[in-house]
Amino acid sequence: MQLLIAGLALAAATAFAQGLQRSAPKDVVLGRLAVTAPPEITVDGKPDRLSPGARVRDLNNMIVLSGGLVGKSLPVVYRRDAAGLVHEAWQLTEAEYEKLGSVGGADSAQGAQRFAELLTLIFGARR
Repeated sequence: MQLLIAGLALAAATAFAQGLQRSAPKDVVLGRLAVTAPPEITVDGKPDRLSPGARVRDLNNMIVLSGGLVGKSLPVVYRRDAAGLVHEAWQLTEAEYEKLGSVGGADSAQGAQRFAELLTLIFGARR
């Protein structure tokens, strides 16, 4: 009986997860992240650092360990913590990176709105 209940709970959780829509991260910046020696990184070629507990997500929204990214340069959108360290990063494809990078004047209200719209489209298409 307990096995049946556990099986039903697992099936319900799986069905629920399939119906979830992934939302785009808010307040992020476009960049190219390279892990040199965790927590040491570079962002757009400039030395930087990952925060304690930093999360880097791959194209499937799975968390990847920074040690597995050593020597790789990844197009990402990222967010900093209160101390100014990179705390969260979401990997992009090269095509997504180019598309987001082509939004001119992201500092303007219209540019920021277009960037957010494109980001929503990109993350909404992912499952």
